[in-house]
Amino acid sequence: MPSRPASVSDEPISNTVDHRVTIRSARSLRGTLPTNNGVLPGAGMVAQERLTFLQCLKTILFATKINVLLIFIPLGIIADKLQWSAVAIFSLNFMAIIPLAKRYATEEISMRLGENLGALLNASFGNAVELILSVIALKEGKIDVVQASVLGSVLSNLLLVLGLCFLFGGIKFQFQTFNQTAAQTSASLLAISCMSLLIPAAFMATAKGIDQTTPIKHLSYGTSIVLLLIYILYLFFQLKTHTHLYASENENEEEAVLPLWMGITLLLVVTVVVAICAEFLVGSIEGLSESWNISRTFIGLILLPIVGNAAEHVTAVTVAMKNKMDLAIGVAIGSSMQIALFVTPLMVIIGWIIHQPMTLFFNTFETCVMFVSVLIVNYLIQDGESNWLEGVMLLGTYFIIGIAFYVHPEQDV
Repeated sequence: MPSRPASVSDEPISNTVDHRVTIRSARSLRGTLPTNNGVLPGAGMVAQERLTFLQCLKTILFATKINVLLIFIPLGIIADKLQWSAVAIFSLNFMAIIPLAKRYATEEISMRLGENLGALLNASFGNAVELILSVIALKEGKIDVVQASVLGSVLSNLLLVLGLCFLFGGIKFQFQTFNQTAAQTSASLLAISCMSLLIPAAFMATAKGIDQTTPIKHLSYGTSIVLLLIYILYLFFQLKTHTHLYASENENEEEAVLPLWMGITLLLVVTVVVAICAEFLVGSIEGLSESWNISRTFIGLILLPIVGNAAEHVTAVTVAMKNKMDLAIGVAIGSSMQIALFVTPLMVIIGWIIHQPMTLFFNTFETCVMFVSVLIVNYLIQDGESNWLEGVMLLGTYFIIGIAFYVHPEQDV
């Protein structure tokens, strides 16, 4: 087998129909699997080699450089148990959750389950960290933090991540093209979710002089059920009837390394650890707000989305610089759409079940910000091309919004 350039990370080692393994996936096994005269094993060898528990553990720990942050997990737990300052507890658990947000377990399981089931698993667990953070904050009655967190996740993916993709991709390439139909479909679904926030805001503005609490709850519950149904139908559209629009650019390039049982175990362990660290992090928000003299809304809108989206940010920018814009758009806009169309209404339903009055009524300022952001993105992607100046526009919009929320006074929701 001829040698491949080490610098080309996505060059397949084996091009057989049944097995294709990239250097990137095989590199995670370097020093773990037996070598053949110093040459990395091909796809057939990887498929036949059964890893021991220690080899699986080593593969997981060295799968990505971001795993160096795993050291913050015990530090974050110790900080809470020893009742360190709120800033220390928040900062340590903040850093601990970042590597846990990397979807290594779901990616491994997805490759074992096949294309459709794998895609469904990725869609379900794609925003697991945001979901866990939101559920814990909702359980503690921090509804303003939940609303700010889901809004912040949408904005960070739409403006910050997409802006960085357009900027760095545009610096390397004069212009880049992407699947206009798929991108516009996700953006249109975002517009529908934006409408679901505008209607409660308009309802509250026009129903003066009456008790609005019960009607706005009923409106939110009904709307959330409709949004969840639309999201389920969107998954059917993506995974069944129109799969050609969402064909991955790097499809079949990598083969699963971990056995299925290890992938499932890893997913369960990561979920438990994220829940523990998230509970400590959410519990320290009040103290952090007082120590740094910033609003809880700013913490939820700007800081918390960084935790759940850090790995996705890096992934999207990396593939954009490789001119794989369909994949970058799918990560950025697709994740925003999932938060808006799935996580947000699900939080309303969960709040309904646990008797926390979470509704789709966001204050006027937050609703306007969401509307303008979705409108700008829709304008920029409608031609199916991107360049670095469009990235600057999106980043500028995000920083303006960040400054606005930083100076905006705390407001009860």
